[in-house]
Amino acid sequence: MRPLRYSINVTLDGCCHHEAGLPPDEESMRYWTAQLERADALLFGRVTYEMMASAWQKPDTGTWPDWIEEWQKPFAETIDRAKKYVVSSTLSEVDWNADLVRGDLAQAVQQLKQEPGEGLWVGGVTLPLALADLGLIDEYEFLVQPVLAGHGPTLLAGLRERIQLKLVDRHEFRSGAVAVRYQPTPRT
Repeated sequence: MRPLRYSINVTLDGCCHHEAGLPPDEESMRYWTAQLERADALLFGRVTYEMMASAWQKPDTGTWPDWIEEWQKPFAETIDRAKKYVVSSTLSEVDWNADLVRGDLAQAVQQLKQEPGEGLWVGGVTLPLALADLGLIDEYEFLVQPVLAGHGPTLLAGLRERIQLKLVDRHEFRSGAVAVRYQPTPRT
C-alpha cells in the first residue's frame, strides 16, 4: 500500500496561508521538487488545484511565462507533469493531467492508496483536515517558516481528535526554515 503524505508550509504560529511565510528560494524549491518526485500522484481539493494550476500549469505555447525564474523550472516541470487527483463536488471536469474524485472520500482515497507505487502527496488546508480526521494520512511534513504571521488560516484547525506523531526526519534550511516529517503513532 502506498503512503499518503501531507506537506505544507506553515509559520511558527501555525498560519498555513501560502503567502504568510518566506518567499520561495532556490533551496526550498529544490526541496519541494524532490518531495513531489517521491509521489506517484498528487491529491488536491478544488481550491488548491485551481491555485496550483493557475501558477504551475505549463501554457499551451509550451513556454513558461517570464515570471518563472530558471531555478523554479525544475519544480514547475515536476508539478506540471505529475498525475493529479482532484476532490471536488463542484467541478464538473478537470484538466492538467488530472482525474476528478467524487463520492465517498474515505473509500476513494483508500482505493488510491491500494494501488502500487511510492506514495501519494496531498497539500492544501481543507482536504488534508478531512483526511486527517479519517486517519488516512501516513506522514505529515511541515516546512516551518521563521515567521509569526499573526493572522490567517491555521494548520488543521477543527481537527476532531488529537493525533500523536513521532519525528522521522528533519532538514534545516539556510533561511532558518526547518522541514520536519512525522508519522502518526498507532491509536490506542
